[in-house]
Amino acid sequence: MFEKMLPNANTNACPAKGFYTYEAFIAAAKSYPAFATTGSREIRKREVAAFLGQTSLQTAGGSGWTPSIGPYTWGYCNKKEDNTPTDYCQPNPKYPCAAGRNYCGRGPMLLSGNYNYGKFGETIGRKKDLLQNPDLLIKNVTMALEAALWFWMTPQPQKPSPHDVILGHWHGDGEGQRPGYGVITNIIDHTECDIGADTIGENVISSEIL
Repeated sequence: MFEKMLPNANTNACPAKGFYTYEAFIAAAKSYPAFATTGSREIRKREVAAFLGQTSLQTAGGSGWTPSIGPYTWGYCNKKEDNTPTDYCQPNPKYPCAAGRNYCGRGPMLLSGNYNYGKFGETIGRKKDLLQNPDLLIKNVTMALEAALWFWMTPQPQKPSPHDVILGHWHGDGEGQRPGYGVITNIIDHTECDIGADTIGENVISSEIL
């Protein structure tokens, strides 16, 4: 089923060909035992669907990716953000940037920013390694998936974790936001919200449905 959902991930058109595997996904999930094991069967299935939907869209692309050829079947084709206009480095004494390094998005969740590399690195005892060489994240597929699950399971400043949203442990921000897939999208990439109807937003929703 995993491979059927990602039919183009191992084609020559995808830069990440052969990288992502079901076995690595399961191995990474074992590091976060609450993922997809909490709540009712319906909630657990919904969490897996939401995670795969969001990460599939984050990693969609490939040289053959076009709206006319299954636009939602190109998930997990990329493992690194390309042609970034910034190095994603923010001054932070606890998570200092290494000279000449770009902390652009990597892995299924496109983890970005020296802060996130440092925070995730702390959880696996490799903070210094990942800050010095962020490309290490995509040298090991299990680590890449663990980083995505770390982001999914860990509340971000002033935002709940997607995991908590799925479980209904977050009850709105008092400004109209309510638990759901839209809030998870806002947590992952707030630039996709509050802009009205657009193709990107529709793709996010369609990725989960499919």
